[in-house]
Amino acid sequence: MPTDSRAVRADLLRRRDETAAEAAALEGDLRSLFEASRSSNADDEHDPEGSTIAFERAQLSAVLDAARRRLAELDEAVGRVDAGTYGVCERCSRPIPAERLAARPSARTCVACASRR
Repeated sequence: MPTDSRAVRADLLRRRDETAAEAAALEGDLRSLFEASRSSNADDEHDPEGSTIAFERAQLSAVLDAARRRLAELDEAVGRVDAGTYGVCERCSRPIPAERLAARPSARTCVACASRR
Protein backbone atom coordinates (compact mmCIF):
# COMPACT_ATOMS: atom_id res chain seq x y z
CA MET A 1 0.00 0.00 0.00
CA PRO A 2 1.22 3.52 -0.65
CA THR A 3 3.06 4.89 2.34
CA ASP A 4 0.85 7.87 3.08
CA SER A 5 -2.69 6.53 3.41
CA ARG A 6 -3.99 9.96 4.47
CA ALA A 7 -2.79 11.49 1.21
CA VAL A 8 -4.23 8.59 -0.80
CA ARG A 9 -7.54 8.88 1.04
CA ALA A 10 -7.64 12.65 0.48
CA ASP A 11 -6.94 12.18 -3.23
CA LEU A 12 -9.67 9.54 -3.54
CA LEU A 13 -12.15 11.79 -1.72
CA ARG A 14 -11.24 14.70 -4.00
CA ARG A 15 -11.82 12.52 -7.05
CA ARG A 16 -15.06 11.28 -5.48
CA ASP A 17 -16.28 14.85 -4.96
CA GLU A 18 -15.46 15.70 -8.59
CA THR A 19 -17.27 12.61 -9.82
CA ALA A 20 -20.28 13.29 -7.59
CA ALA A 21 -20.48 16.84 -9.00
CA GLU A 22 -20.24 15.46 -12.53
CA ALA A 23 -23.03 12.96 -11.82
CA ALA A 24 -25.22 15.67 -10.32
CA ALA A 25 -24.71 17.87 -13.39
CA LEU A 26 -25.53 14.96 -15.70
CA GLU A 27 -28.67 14.20 -13.68
CA GLY A 28 -29.72 17.82 -14.10
CA ASP A 29 -29.05 17.69 -17.84
CA LEU A 30 -31.05 14.47 -18.17
CA ARG A 31 -33.93 15.93 -16.14
CA SER A 32 -33.91 19.03 -18.36
CA LEU A 33 -33.94 16.87 -21.47
CA PHE A 34 -36.94 14.91 -20.17
CA GLU A 35 -38.78 18.13 -19.33
CA ALA A 36 -38.01 19.64 -22.73
CA SER A 37 -39.20 16.55 -24.57
CA ARG A 38 -42.44 16.48 -22.58
CA SER A 39 -43.31 20.04 -23.49
CA SER A 40 -42.37 19.64 -27.16
CA ASN A 41 -44.49 18.03 -29.80
CA ALA A 42 -41.66 17.95 -32.35
CA ASP A 43 -41.31 14.83 -34.44
CA ASP A 44 -37.59 14.49 -33.90
CA GLU A 45 -37.55 10.87 -35.06
CA HIS A 46 -37.94 12.09 -38.62
CA ASP A 47 -35.75 15.18 -38.42
CA PRO A 48 -32.85 14.69 -40.85
CA GLU A 49 -30.95 17.63 -39.36
CA GLY A 50 -29.73 16.16 -36.09
CA SER A 51 -29.79 13.57 -33.39
CA THR A 52 -33.04 12.49 -31.85
CA ILE A 53 -34.11 13.23 -28.32
CA ALA A 54 -34.09 9.49 -27.70
CA PHE A 55 -30.46 9.31 -28.81
CA GLU A 56 -29.49 12.24 -26.59
CA ARG A 57 -31.34 10.69 -23.66
CA ALA A 58 -29.60 7.33 -24.20
CA GLN A 59 -26.22 9.00 -24.51
CA LEU A 60 -26.69 11.08 -21.36
CA SER A 61 -27.97 8.04 -19.48
CA ALA A 62 -24.90 6.03 -20.47
CA VAL A 63 -22.51 8.76 -19.36
CA LEU A 64 -24.43 9.16 -16.09
CA ASP A 65 -24.29 5.39 -15.46
CA ALA A 66 -20.52 5.46 -16.01
CA ALA A 67 -20.14 8.35 -13.55
CA ARG A 68 -22.21 6.48 -10.97
CA ARG A 69 -20.03 3.37 -11.42
CA ARG A 70 -16.87 5.48 -10.95
CA LEU A 71 -18.41 6.97 -7.83
CA ALA A 72 -19.12 3.52 -6.39
CA GLU A 73 -15.59 2.34 -7.29
CA LEU A 74 -14.10 5.37 -5.53
CA ASP A 75 -16.24 4.71 -2.45
CA GLU A 76 -14.97 1.13 -2.41
CA ALA A 77 -11.38 2.34 -2.79
CA VAL A 78 -11.79 4.67 0.21
CA GLY A 79 -13.11 1.66 2.14
CA ARG A 80 -10.00 -0.31 1.18
CA VAL A 81 -7.79 2.55 2.38
CA ASP A 82 -9.64 2.54 5.70
CA ALA A 83 -9.32 -1.26 5.93
CA GLY A 84 -5.62 -1.17 5.08
CA THR A 85 -6.03 -3.21 1.90
CA TYR A 86 -5.73 -0.44 -0.69
CA GLY A 87 -3.01 -1.15 -3.21
CA VAL A 88 -3.14 -4.91 -2.68
CA CYS A 89 -4.44 -7.12 -5.49
CA GLU A 90 -7.66 -8.86 -4.52
CA ARG A 91 -6.71 -11.95 -6.55
CA CYS A 92 -3.04 -12.62 -5.89
CA SER A 93 -2.44 -10.41 -2.80
CA ARG A 94 0.60 -8.79 -4.42
CA PRO A 95 1.06 -5.02 -4.40
CA ILE A 96 -0.63 -3.11 -7.21
CA PRO A 97 2.04 -1.03 -8.98
CA ALA A 98 1.97 2.68 -8.18
CA GLU A 99 1.72 3.47 -11.91
CA ARG A 100 -1.52 1.48 -12.15
CA LEU A 101 -2.96 3.18 -9.08
CA ALA A 102 -1.99 6.58 -10.50
CA ALA A 103 -3.79 5.77 -13.76
CA ARG A 104 -6.72 4.01 -12.11
CA PRO A 105 -6.96 4.90 -8.41
CA SER A 106 -9.86 2.52 -7.82
CA ALA A 107 -7.95 -0.50 -9.21
CA ARG A 108 -8.65 -3.70 -7.29
CA THR A 109 -6.20 -5.94 -9.11
CA CYS A 110 -2.64 -5.81 -10.38
CA VAL A 111 -1.97 -5.59 -14.11
CA ALA A 112 -1.27 -9.33 -14.44
CA CYS A 113 -4.53 -10.34 -12.76
CA ALA A 114 -6.53 -7.70 -14.62
CA SER A 115 -5.26 -9.02 -17.95
CA ARG A 116 -6.50 -12.55 -17.09
CA ARG A 117 -10.17 -11.55 -17.06
